[in-house]
Amino acid sequence: MNENQLLVVCDAYRNFQKDSIDCVSSSFKNVFVTIRYNPIAAVSNYITVPSLKVHTLASKIDIRDKPLNVHLYPTPIFYLPTNSQYKKLGEKYYNEVIKVIKKKDLQFDIVHSHFIWSAGYVGAKLKEEYNVPFVVTAHGYDIYDLPFKDYEWRSKIEYVLDSADAIITVSKSNLEYIKKLNVKTPVTVLPNGYREKLFHPIDKHECRKLLGLPTGKKIVLSVGNLEDVKGHKYLVEAMEYIVQKRKDVICLIVGNGKLEKMLKKQIKLAGLLDYVKLVGAKPHSEIPLWMNACDCFALPSLNEGNPTVMFECLGCGKPFIGTNVGGIPEIIISNDYGLLCKPARSRELAKNLLFGLNCNWNTDFITEYSSQFCWSVISEKICKIYGSVAKISK
Repeated sequence: MNENQLLVVCDAYRNFQKDSIDCVSSSFKNVFVTIRYNPIAAVSNYITVPSLKVHTLASKIDIRDKPLNVHLYPTPIFYLPTNSQYKKLGEKYYNEVIKVIKKKDLQFDIVHSHFIWSAGYVGAKLKEEYNVPFVVTAHGYDIYDLPFKDYEWRSKIEYVLDSADAIITVSKSNLEYIKKLNVKTPVTVLPNGYREKLFHPIDKHECRKLLGLPTGKKIVLSVGNLEDVKGHKYLVEAMEYIVQKRKDVICLIVGNGKLEKMLKKQIKLAGLLDYVKLVGAKPHSEIPLWMNACDCFALPSLNEGNPTVMFECLGCGKPFIGTNVGGIPEIIISNDYGLLCKPARSRELAKNLLFGLNCNWNTDFITEYSSQFCWSVISEKICKIYGSVAKISK
């Protein structure tokens, strides 16, 4: 594929989108990446608005270790965070991407969009305009939520999926939602993955020393945006039960978002200031230290596609304590890798965390299992899909 060029349309070049792009880049001469961002979000640089912070350009791009043949094109689009504005975002994004293509004279052989909306809409229109193969990845809310909001959303999502030459989705759970739509495009289930060079076992005490964390306590770690769907309030409630059983536990929550103030208030009212800490967002390159510093990883999500942090946790040999939602039970198929409960069940979550903190987990067994989900393995499968829909030169 080395003489071919890939255009990726996405809403961020970081975490799982960046990892996927970087890992397939070695199969192309060049990879062009358009990244949607909202300039309005820059107001959060001057006043504290956590819900906007995650939409700033700085929060959407991570250039560390970027391959030389990956070229980034930030694409500004002004819009308000309303349903009606979001529905118009596809056409706005498409118009801006066309400007980039013409200005930079980009030549590409295949388009891959991450998320059905709005990037997927752009990919569908580019296929029509340039007669190139189009692949779209349905990650989560874009398939389990958007098409079932109303008829207009359903039509938009079906248009994108039916325009694609191939659909990738990250879980069998997502596949079931696609089956509910009028879509005939073939679908391949490929889970998210993790970078094995970053996420691997590191000495726990050394990590705690580097991060300035206590060595004499059990640590529960959670990583994710502070949004309703991540269920952090139930993790805080679970800690109320846990500290009744043992006092040598601290829960660290990495991330930022609109629920920061509410969670701080909940923690204070529950008398958990010594037991639950919101430590803010951390660079992705630093997350392996936090993963390896913990005893258990917790993700109490109310819904998910297939969370990248789950694979990163397993790659570090840590048990995953989470909820039975989305694609999670497709990965945590044994109590040897972690424990699951129904979402929004604080007592069950607390019970599982207490068990996890007392259990002597087999790190080698967990990491061996996780190896099938590393990005180097997943990217080979993505490239096979590219080859199946395009006349790619070897």
